[in-house]
Amino acid sequence: MENCIFCKIVAGEIPSYKVYEDDNYLAFLDINPQSPGHTQIIPKKHVRWVWDTDNTGEYFEVAKKVALALRSAFNTDFILSRIIGDEVPHAHIWVFPNKEVSGNPKDFEENLKKIKEFI
Repeated sequence: MENCIFCKIVAGEIPSYKVYEDDNYLAFLDINPQSPGHTQIIPKKHVRWVWDTDNTGEYFEVAKKVALALRSAFNTDFILSRIIGDEVPHAHIWVFPNKEVSGNPKDFEENLKKIKEFI
């Protein structure tokens, strides 16, 4: 979609801190994080709602992979997830550690480095 910010991230028109990428999905650090490591997981193909993706099971396997990496990277069992979809009109799943984990949520380089060790 022409004006979709997430489509522009997929196309490389807007830079991002990529946590994970495969042929169908992209996970990147949220620019306004709730906590260190807050990650958005999106399908590369523009789809408005999570429930309209071609393979929701595959999508959730990617979300699980990222959530488990966050759990290890930030040494916590408490990983939250949210699916709302009103912020950006492109399917997305949030996964993020609870706010009690140590670290600066805006230290994107350091948080990315921690997560990548476990992806």
